[in-house]
Amino acid sequence: MALLGSLATLRAQTAHMEIFAATFTYLDEMFRAGSPAAVRLAGAAVGVTTRIDLTGGAFALEQVYQTKARPEGFFESHRKYIDVQVVVTGEEVMELVENSRLTVSMAYEAERDFIKYADYAGASVLRLNAGEAAIFFPVDGHMPGLRPGGVAGLVRKTVIKVPVPA
Repeated sequence: MALLGSLATLRAQTAHMEIFAATFTYLDEMFRAGSPAAVRLAGAAVGVTTRIDLTGGAFALEQVYQTKARPEGFFESHRKYIDVQVVVTGEEVMELVENSRLTVSMAYEAERDFIKYADYAGASVLRLNAGEAAIFFPVDGHMPGLRPGGVAGLVRKTVIKVPVPA
């Protein structure tokens, strides 16, 4: 099931897992003031997603967006990649539920590594602030990008896609 918390906590929880090495190397750069990654994300326009290839088959999707109302969200999961979703600036709400409790609404798309699910009212609700992250494994149905209140807020975020070990 998912891991949640500060970057320091997640680093400690995954220190024994070599698959996350590239993730934390990249995040060290992202959170270093003035680094190319920090400057790139800070200057990105709303609605833009930039892919950054990392080592070991991992890659990052740097995103800038306005959080959305709950009815606009949807649950998703992935088979080939673990999602490490890191809020760099802003805050957002995410929902989480084991995908065995969900009903598939859009079949698996291998090219996008994406499964979409019908809505589910019994999910856990998570609130992530700047510097906090969630690691979602293939069993984790998740709905990211939600408003923490009634008003949309700007989020600058990176989602690192870590290949699932064979």
